[in-house]
Amino acid sequence: MPAPKVPTAEFLELWATHKSAARVAEALGVDERAVYKRRRALEAKVGVQLHASDLAKSQFYKHLSPKEHPHRKHLEVGDGVVLVFSDAHFWPGVRTTAFRALLQFIKELKPRAIICNGDAFDGASISRFPRIGWDSKPTVQEELKACEDRLGEIEAKANGARLLWPVGNHDARFATRLAANAPEYQGVKGFELKDHFPKWEPCWSTWINGDVVVKHRYKGGVHATHANVVGAGKTIVTGHLHSLKVTPYDDYNPRTRWGVDTGTLAEADGPQFIDYSEDNPKNHRSGFAVLTFHRGRLLWPELVHVVDENTVDFRGHAIDVPQ
Repeated sequence: MPAPKVPTAEFLELWATHKSAARVAEALGVDERAVYKRRRALEAKVGVQLHASDLAKSQFYKHLSPKEHPHRKHLEVGDGVVLVFSDAHFWPGVRTTAFRALLQFIKELKPRAIICNGDAFDGASISRFPRIGWDSKPTVQEELKACEDRLGEIEAKANGARLLWPVGNHDARFATRLAANAPEYQGVKGFELKDHFPKWEPCWSTWINGDVVVKHRYKGGVHATHANVVGAGKTIVTGHLHSLKVTPYDDYNPRTRWGVDTGTLAEADGPQFIDYSEDNPKNHRSGFAVLTFHRGRLLWPELVHVVDENTVDFRGHAIDVPQ
């Protein structure tokens, strides 16, 4: 098949997300050889190396055990709570109900770790998608300030909790745009999103006790949580689809495992989504996940769901959320 006919920025964004020729080929619906050809051409044109991290394909990583994967963080929790939120798409001047509830739950549950599971940064003005009419989007500087403010509030409440950040596809837009347009500045401080939020540990995935995987996305579609847990062979906690749900799965293995979607910390009909959704119905829900561990074993994952602008639902109780 011919090389994929996609813009350079889109190809670079896909590579930054997947770091695998096989997975980019699958996303574009083309032959893997075409992706390798495009990759080599862009490396020569742009002047950067597009590193791979697929253990099955990458010669660089083939000698590593799963524990040593360079883009994976490990977390051990015997007894305690881990809070996972995703897809905040932080917007200037907006403090959502889910965000305010997250601060409240951090204070009350005293989690061992807080995981921002991708797409804290939206990157609306540097999206590969064209502008819709005369819509107005915040600048990169305004978005960075919003992320800094909101993540700073979380940091202030964290009380020693470990702060982890599996990178999302929107987060990747930041460096992707710079790599495509200013490759000479590779390695300069500030050209990676992580440089702006030094208290958060960036990674592609966080593994809790070796059998719970937290990453921004895996499979897609309406049945993604089911497909994720079957395909991963482990409990897997993802964001990206904003659907906020838990899917249990049992087979011959001795323990139930789960596919969890952590929803969105943004409002389901927030300004980030108004124009590109074209007023279509969205199967989105605002909230986040609570993972409770007992003697190292994950109990049934729980969700905090936004009911209205002042209330969330947790464990069957309506909880008031302070402003």
